[in-house]
Amino acid sequence: MRLATKRALSLALLMFLAACASKERPRGSYPSRPSAGRPSSGPVSDTPVKIGKPYQVAGIYYYPADDANYDEVGYASWYGAQFHGAPTANGEPFDMDRVGAAHKTLPLPSYVEVTALDTGRTILVRINDRGPFVSNRIIDLSRRSAQLLGIERAGVSRVRVRRVYPSDSDKLALRSGRPASDRPYASRSELAALSARFVERRPDRPAPPRVAAAIPAPDVPVGGLFVQVAAFGDRTRAEDVAEGLGGRVEATGLLWRVRMGPYKSVDEANGALALVQARGYQDARLVNIPATQSSSEGRTTP
Repeated sequence: MRLATKRALSLALLMFLAACASKERPRGSYPSRPSAGRPSSGPVSDTPVKIGKPYQVAGIYYYPADDANYDEVGYASWYGAQFHGAPTANGEPFDMDRVGAAHKTLPLPSYVEVTALDTGRTILVRINDRGPFVSNRIIDLSRRSAQLLGIERAGVSRVRVRRVYPSDSDKLALRSGRPASDRPYASRSELAALSARFVERRPDRPAPPRVAAAIPAPDVPVGGLFVQVAAFGDRTRAEDVAEGLGGRVEATGLLWRVRMGPYKSVDEANGALALVQARGYQDARLVNIPATQSSSEGRTTP
């Protein structure tokens, strides 16, 4: 009986000491569970509104303006993981899971309705970035925007982009990372009129399939001043980056190199470099390739 009592007392003492020890353990001494987090936490601000000075990318000048009646048809593309968390032209971290977009000239931020001409689906989007710097596209949607519009799998789609001035509640929803209220689908007659506008405008065709367009022929000269963005071990990722920036992919050993250019002047190239670095590619640099060098030469280093 005494032995059992002693054992019970010993066990109680051990449990008490263990409890004391656990209470005295410094906070944070246990490994914490990683969290995905978000590159931005809302709501973000709509002020100040930035328009910006004219700028040049790949030999083309763009003139930002507060166009209150902007209404255009053309192609939309989308961008996602390769820029997730990188700063936008508005200074906010890019969040591919928010309903945002890039536009070449509209104020930052501003709001537009985007309508898919194939389905009539219409969504409200907040513009907070510059791009896409591809001649045949008028807007670059975040991945979430592309999902809501139903064009994520297509990649490139015919759209109408129209400047609008939504309610405060819709603005707050987008600034907080949530979709705005549903927009009505465009009617058949509206889509017919928009498609006619699209044909009259005659925009350039969408970029050809990535595999066919991404890699130049070995004997194509690549002389000139270029922005060398990055080199990737994954060809698909390199093609995604090149498509988002309007660049091209070159094979270099076991890597895939993304370059933009050639540029006519150092100032033009420096402007493109600044924009690329602002999109998160801080290691991007200028390279000057002799005019006699072809893309099949010098493939040993990225």
